[in-house]
Amino acid sequence: MRSLHALKGDREPVLIVVMGVSGTGKSTLGIELAKDLGIPFIDGDDLHPPANVEKMASGQPLTDADREPWLELIRTTAEHKSVELQVEKGCEKIHGLVVGCSSLKKYYRDILRGKRKEAADGNNAVLPEHLEPPHPDLLPTYFVFIKGSRELLLARMQKREGHFMKASMLDSQLQTLESPEGEEGVIVVDAEDSTEQQIAKVKEGLEVGRVNLTIKTL
Repeated sequence: MRSLHALKGDREPVLIVVMGVSGTGKSTLGIELAKDLGIPFIDGDDLHPPANVEKMASGQPLTDADREPWLELIRTTAEHKSVELQVEKGCEKIHGLVVGCSSLKKYYRDILRGKRKEAADGNNAVLPEHLEPPHPDLLPTYFVFIKGSRELLLARMQKREGHFMKASMLDSQLQTLESPEGEEGVIVVDAEDSTEQQIAKVKEGLEVGRVNLTIKTL
């Protein structure tokens, strides 16, 4: 497989991470945004190892040691997928992918930006052998922060079925959340807005960030 290094200077992809606490509608916005831009969507939750899913389903919060390999896997998966897309697609549109991931702490967001961290237990976060360490300079990353009130999010979570995150964990997530507002490459949308309004704001923010939505000249 060709590398991001080999393709740099040809046309660079972009990674868009739709973030926020549970109940904000990350998957809904992520899927529709990806459709609008003509790029794939990946739900970060789908990359959780079974042990993480079991912990969350039983109401246990994940530790940083649980999260770090998962976050690195999201980043490296995004990079490898971007390489595949660069090889397969032309340059008529923006290319890259959209990922849904809560990304509650700046520490987590930095890992998704490609800045490798050491695991909380002192060991390096372990990646599958076939994946290279992330390359922070070769996959520009933007975060779409869906911001909403506790009351709105709680009402949404209580109506959801078949999701492993319990509504009782909302307060814990809100306490953990380190707002990304003010960080570079962050676009804030309102959870109460329609998906169409949110997408329009994201596209406006990407253009302000000099992401050309027609020709990929990042």
